[in-house]
Amino acid sequence: MTEASDSVATRFGSGRAVQRMEDAALLKGRGRYVQNLCEPGDAWAVFVRSPHAHARIRSVDLSAARAMPGVVAVYGGADLQAAGVPAMKAGVGFRRADGSACAAPARQLLAAERVHYVGEAVALVLADSLQQAQDAAEAVQVDYEALPCVPSLAAALAREALVTPEAPDNIACEARHGDAAATAAAFARAAHVVQLTLVHQRVVALTLEPRSVRALWDAHGGRLLMQISSQMPTSVRKNVALALGLAPEAVRVQVGDVGGGFGMKVGSYPEEAALAWAARASGRPLRWMGERSEEFLSTTHGRDVQSHAALALDDEGRILALRVHSDANVGAFPTATNTAIQLLVGPWVQTSVYDIPLIDFHFRAVLTHQAPTGAYRGAGRPEAIFNIERLMDEAARQIGMDRVALRRRNFIRPEQMPYTNPMGQVYDVGRFEHVLDQALRLADAQGFAARAEASGQRGLWRGLGLATFLEWTGGNAFEERVTLQVQADGVIEVFSAVNQMGQGIATSLAQLVVDVFGVPLSRVRVVLGDTDRGNGYGSAGSRSLFTGGSAMATGAQETLRRARRLAASELEVAEPDIRYAQGRFTVAGTDRSIGLFDLAARQPEGHIHVEHTHTVAGPTWPNGAHLCEVEIDPQTGVVRLVAYAGVNDIGRVVNPLIVRGQLVGGAVQGAGQALMERVVYDDASGQLLTGSLMDYCAPRAQDFACEFRMDMDESTPCSNNLLGVKGVGELGTIGAAPCVVNAVADALARAGRGDAAPRLQMPVTAARLWSLLHG
Repeated sequence: MTEASDSVATRFGSGRAVQRMEDAALLKGRGRYVQNLCEPGDAWAVFVRSPHAHARIRSVDLSAARAMPGVVAVYGGADLQAAGVPAMKAGVGFRRADGSACAAPARQLLAAERVHYVGEAVALVLADSLQQAQDAAEAVQVDYEALPCVPSLAAALAREALVTPEAPDNIACEARHGDAAATAAAFARAAHVVQLTLVHQRVVALTLEPRSVRALWDAHGGRLLMQISSQMPTSVRKNVALALGLAPEAVRVQVGDVGGGFGMKVGSYPEEAALAWAARASGRPLRWMGERSEEFLSTTHGRDVQSHAALALDDEGRILALRVHSDANVGAFPTATNTAIQLLVGPWVQTSVYDIPLIDFHFRAVLTHQAPTGAYRGAGRPEAIFNIERLMDEAARQIGMDRVALRRRNFIRPEQMPYTNPMGQVYDVGRFEHVLDQALRLADAQGFAARAEASGQRGLWRGLGLATFLEWTGGNAFEERVTLQVQADGVIEVFSAVNQMGQGIATSLAQLVVDVFGVPLSRVRVVLGDTDRGNGYGSAGSRSLFTGGSAMATGAQETLRRARRLAASELEVAEPDIRYAQGRFTVAGTDRSIGLFDLAARQPEGHIHVEHTHTVAGPTWPNGAHLCEVEIDPQTGVVRLVAYAGVNDIGRVVNPLIVRGQLVGGAVQGAGQALMERVVYDDASGQLLTGSLMDYCAPRAQDFACEFRMDMDESTPCSNNLLGVKGVGELGTIGAAPCVVNAVADALARAGRGDAAPRLQMPVTAARLWSLLHG
């Protein structure tokens, strides 16, 4: 903290549980979501989507739709092709086993020759009202020739049909890591080998606000305005500009409030570029918001990986080697995101907090006629951590060793830091056993036996779950740019290219500014989401605070230094004689002074302006130890989460209130995957069976009514950024799923049904668990 450390910074600066400054407008109905920005004269857009998982488009008749009342325009894939709109670039850096490029069908903004999954857009209707656009969409006549489809991962691997001729095995690309021969030798000499097949089911990123777009073409200026619900506006700008043949500077993307992202609003979708093109072609501003059923069909889904994992241990329980072979269903279109998540990012943390000397990893991205997968909270790390934590618990059961003792024996020790894991990733700091010790106390693990006995008296099986884990954050985008402007009206306005999506980043950034300037929080105005103001990676990979926050802190310090120089000149003294506190510069030993905002008013521009770029040294490695307790009714298979506690090492905490909210919210999402969420496609037709909230079970408050106790350990700050912070937004999700499933497995083992524990698969619904128990 600078010399501005005073009562104001103490009350509102970092480390304080300040109420989110974003909330006042939202609670009063003054949010700036895309639909709040639309104008009465905007045309409404509706997409016509494929009812087939795989089909050839014989013809598209748009004439009847174009003749409907209120219709502004109707476009098919052929219209975009005639206009020279290119297909989206896959941009995949991985290759197939034979060294050839990643195999992928061409992805048009609107499908013209073939459709590759149910819900792929084939036409776009614009009309004066939403009802008119919906009516016209129903009048679009598409003649499909149904083709053999690949409805599932199993069908793809069986080669029952092909997604693209370039992949005769339906493998888009793959990656291998480690030393297969040395790993095989370690397994051969191991005293114990534990093996599991684990299914990470496909899930929906269920945001309160669906994808939303407003597009406006300025023919006079030759510029496009895109107002969009997105986590990465610069990425949207790039892809839209490419589709329309524009310079990136000719596209302005604005993001206001975002009603949830969870990774689903990372990058760019074909619909967004199609809407941009239609706004220019029609000359009308237009608006679109996906219906809930559309979002189930056409947004990127999460997870969908089948892993065969094995652990080799010596007779003392030390891990000798880890083998993981996984097939990831990336859907019909491999992308840079969905392939990197499964073939590289997940493997980066697969060995987690354990000192594992040898690995043999083989990961394949498999094509199917399903919607593409993409980033979803945790993005590859939940799958990896689930693999190793399920293995650790199962290893403890099979070799007859206490699972806490097994973990202690294999933890990476503090004196080994910085530690390079078998994937070449460098952990800068970490005290994993220290975190576990705190979590065991927080969860009152010693009192579990008494609680289990009480549950048993009520005919219930109680289990204690444990997960110790870490994750990688940063997106490997370590540079961030900010601008700061001290204005004459008494406001410090700051801009960053990181983005808000409900996670409270604006408040955290403002607190860092308060740390430096010592002014009330109300004096700081945070502006986000405008590519005309600045461009950057955006918000993904839990990078917003440790990259954006570091840039904001150093930018604020640079702004104060510049203001000090100006104050010295204004007061006609040497710069070392200037003192600063609470928004005022004073000449040491005198009563001569000038206010920060008065100083700004005296500048020729009427403000003090600084543009600043900062780079952090590397990723952060937040980690945690989570414990939970479940009760199982063996008569019905119903699993109830009754207790949850976690200690989380996320380095320095800027706002404990926000951090706890992120940790608890993430844990609920992870528990939801563990116990109830699952996307299901029909095994024959490729039709989506869980296409609405009538069919897809998402967690509600009543499902997890227990207290989620989350503590933070700040004793091990990150050394890769000046703030010492570590990413937190995804940590709870990563730890929760293995913690909950391990609790179910523990309950089964304690009830004498340990034979069922290795066969547990997510989601552990009542029906699935009952079937497992009763054959």
